[in-house]
Amino acid sequence: MFLIPKKYYIKNKITLKSKRIMKCKSKQFLYKICLVITLLLPAIAFAQNGTRVEGTVTDAVTGETLIGVSVSLKGTTNATMTDIDGKYALNNIPASSTLVFTYMGYETAEVAANSSVVNVTLRESSKQLEEIVVIGYGTQRKADLTTSVASVSADDWADRPIISAQQALQGKAAGVQVVQPSGKPGVGIQVRVRGATSLNAGNDPIYVVDGVITNDITNISPSDIETMQILKDASSAAIYGSRAANGVVLISTKKGSKGRTKVDLSMYVGFSNVTKQIKTLNTKQYYDLMDEVGISVDRTNHNYTNWAKEMYGTGMQQNYQVSLSGSTDKTNYYISGGYQKEEGIISPANYDRFSFRTNLSSDIKPWFKVTSNLSFARNTRMDATDNANAGRGGVIMSIINTPPFMPIWDSANPGQYATNPFQSSWENPFAQANTYDKNQEYRFMGNLELDFTLADGLHFKPRFSVDYTDHGWDKFIDPIKTQYGRQANGRGEHADDSYLTWQSENILSYNKKFDGKHNFSALGGITMQRYRHTNSYMSVEDFVKGTTFKTMTLNMANKINSATTKKEGNSLMSYLARVQYDFESRYLATLNFRADGSSKLYDKWAYFPSMSAGWRFSSEKFFEPLTNVVDDAKLRIGWGRNGNQGGIGDYDLYDKYTIVKQETTGEGPAVKPGRLGNRDLKWEITTQYNAGIDLTLFNSRLTGEFDVYYKKTTDLLLYIKLPSTVGVDLPMRNDGEMVNKGFEFNINGQILTGTFKWDAGINMSFNRNKLTKLGLTPQFTAANIESNGDDVIMIKEGLPLGSFYGYVAQGVDPETGNIIYKDLNNNGVAGVDANGVIDSADRTIIGDAQPDFTFGFTHNFSWKNFTLSAFFNGSYGNDIFNASRIDSEGMFDSKNQTTTVLNRWVRPGMITDVPRAGVLTNSLNSTRFVEDGSFIRLKSLTLAYTFDQKIINKLKLSKLNVYGTVNNLFTLTKYRGYDPELSWVDSNASAAQLGIDYGTYPQSRSFIFGLNVSF
Repeated sequence: MFLIPKKYYIKNKITLKSKRIMKCKSKQFLYKICLVITLLLPAIAFAQNGTRVEGTVTDAVTGETLIGVSVSLKGTTNATMTDIDGKYALNNIPASSTLVFTYMGYETAEVAANSSVVNVTLRESSKQLEEIVVIGYGTQRKADLTTSVASVSADDWADRPIISAQQALQGKAAGVQVVQPSGKPGVGIQVRVRGATSLNAGNDPIYVVDGVITNDITNISPSDIETMQILKDASSAAIYGSRAANGVVLISTKKGSKGRTKVDLSMYVGFSNVTKQIKTLNTKQYYDLMDEVGISVDRTNHNYTNWAKEMYGTGMQQNYQVSLSGSTDKTNYYISGGYQKEEGIISPANYDRFSFRTNLSSDIKPWFKVTSNLSFARNTRMDATDNANAGRGGVIMSIINTPPFMPIWDSANPGQYATNPFQSSWENPFAQANTYDKNQEYRFMGNLELDFTLADGLHFKPRFSVDYTDHGWDKFIDPIKTQYGRQANGRGEHADDSYLTWQSENILSYNKKFDGKHNFSALGGITMQRYRHTNSYMSVEDFVKGTTFKTMTLNMANKINSATTKKEGNSLMSYLARVQYDFESRYLATLNFRADGSSKLYDKWAYFPSMSAGWRFSSEKFFEPLTNVVDDAKLRIGWGRNGNQGGIGDYDLYDKYTIVKQETTGEGPAVKPGRLGNRDLKWEITTQYNAGIDLTLFNSRLTGEFDVYYKKTTDLLLYIKLPSTVGVDLPMRNDGEMVNKGFEFNINGQILTGTFKWDAGINMSFNRNKLTKLGLTPQFTAANIESNGDDVIMIKEGLPLGSFYGYVAQGVDPETGNIIYKDLNNNGVAGVDANGVIDSADRTIIGDAQPDFTFGFTHNFSWKNFTLSAFFNGSYGNDIFNASRIDSEGMFDSKNQTTTVLNRWVRPGMITDVPRAGVLTNSLNSTRFVEDGSFIRLKSLTLAYTFDQKIINKLKLSKLNVYGTVNNLFTLTKYRGYDPELSWVDSNASAAQLGIDYGTYPQSRSFIFGLNVSF
């Protein structure tokens, strides 16, 4: 369109500025000609190509004009957007055409362009009813779901800076517990869907990213994600069969939108610090304690190092993401690149990620469509050891336990960190943290899908996908700076791992609607998957003089301690089918079936059926009197079976052997029996029942989803536990049962509408877990606490996972200063409750890491261009075993202690809850160290401002938004440790190892400022 400069207009009325014209009468004629041409050109163009249609778009309820509504001529790329007054204009509109009006949060409207002025009102859409959700191998209206599916969209974290996709799920979906077990940058996050179902076969859900099945999504930038759907019950997840026992998270990445090319730029920067300090003894207090413990110290050294102050610094976060997206009649595209970096509150812990993604789809022919999704990422993480005591390199415990008189550097030996005079193997915190420990990986994921339309509603979709990771790990201990490094003149380790998974899927689907009432769909398919892993590892020592982590390569070492290589792999083949039917969206039914065959198991094949049904009783005549209050009401029921074989070894069904190196004899190394195989190994099966109700009330202002479920896992895959004296590791076997049952709900409401808006949502999950059978080994223990040499987790029939085991502490004896332990063992004597002796038989269950319930709730307030969002999460009723206090309040050796021990017992008759110093038995695993782990945390508080359309139009932008966010602003808890949101993660432990704090790296409080721009 030919535009007259703005100075000739006042609010769309073309008005010549007479004062300017009168300045030069000779120019009046030229101005008049320009004006005539300006008015005639559009008319000429319209006469040639069609008519001009204009109008105003308003909210159907409030009458307010809507800014930024997309207006397009149906079936073409001719499109525009409404301005700040809600007005639009489209040229070249043929007769008998249709205009399409789309706006986020509103129902799409299609209106006939039968006049030159078309005014439109839009109604807010009910997300509960109209939202399209991704299900296994397809999509479905959320209103028609018969299963339990939770949805989380990009809008839920648009102004909340997050590093990993799993963080976006935290507190957002009922029945989904997300725990960040450590505050270290880049650390893995635990996700549990309706509780843990296995001990040894894995409990993480599978992730399906644009059709690519994977167990790891650390390579995905959250900015690239459009939606995440969590398939929670067996009837929804059964289409994924063998890997769905722990739930399925379907991730859909962003696509282009109709209209002109869109460029989005987002960035944020921020800083973080530790949220809580744990005070320790100063030098004088430490010397006094050592006298009581019986350790001789040199009191002439008055140096004081506040290790917490020296070690805890300011972390940094930054993120930059740019994307290019759009859509033509035949091609849809989304291209993005991003960089994220997080520096921890303890150096050198940090994490950074470069990511790149392209999503393309093209309609090659009316009957043939091609879709491709490709992503590449490079992740780098520098580690700082936690969940370990000071003697094992644990940085957090080293900060607390290192004697306060020690300096950072050894003044007598320049370039060396000061060493502990009492324990030479205990480095100071700087030496512990500055060990070079680097993980770096390159990750490629991609798929290619072909869509053939064979007939109306009949599609054949072959898809091939690849997931490849190249991972490298380097560790180097300096030969000069550290005591441990000097002992071997430097130590180095290196490992290379490559992981390749390819998958082929061939899906045939059919959708048909009959008589406008009957909706029928079916699909069937065959999938094949193959996984390969190779590993090489080498450990060396005795480096060339002057070697540092910047110059270190393994060939610079004189001695090889160990060198190994490994290859392993597995294959999976599956057949799947699904049938869905509904009548007028009132009566709904779904049937699934999947058969899986795994190379890991001797009984390779298992079958996973499911069925579910729904009844929209709000559509019945008897419900009509309530329709003025209840917009929609639906009952759901479902049953299904899922399998699990994810966490077990690729060759556990075979006997394994150990290669033992020996002196060269010409006959090779010795071969000794390792773990025995099991030729009866079969699938671990989880059967689940689910019933739920979905409600939409008060003209969609209030929605709710309520579910109850019962999950039973049978044929638990367990490694048999027997004493090491047997001389051989016994095999894995199917020998156990576990039950999870619970209730969960999710409620969302628009509390206030109008100029000031207030939306709120809350979800809560109540889950009860119990081991009901353990077969050959009805009980065993795990999670050894090194300082007292005892396990703290009991795994036993009738108990939940995460049951703490130890003594019942009844306080401090005022006369002796020792802990009084309850005598529970009667030594088999009838009529006697105790035998007068405290021994290991007096241990019992002393706590439970399972929460009574977990929750998350969100408030969003908006006024004009401002939005304030607050997101809270927490748990209630769970215990934490604070093993850190064994080392920080035990007072049994030369470790520094917290200021809690200033209240220790020192004389007969003293009343206190802190025992005397120098007695290790006062620090046995007991209720003394069990604490209430309940908490409520303001996880995220965000204030955002969206600039007026008038301003951004001048800047030639379509969107400009700035925000400030505070993460982990405060935490309300009785827990005495750094952080109640934790879990001691040990790859060698079972899923029962929960709720233990043994020097866990704490989460930090961060302050972040961000910007979102669209061009």
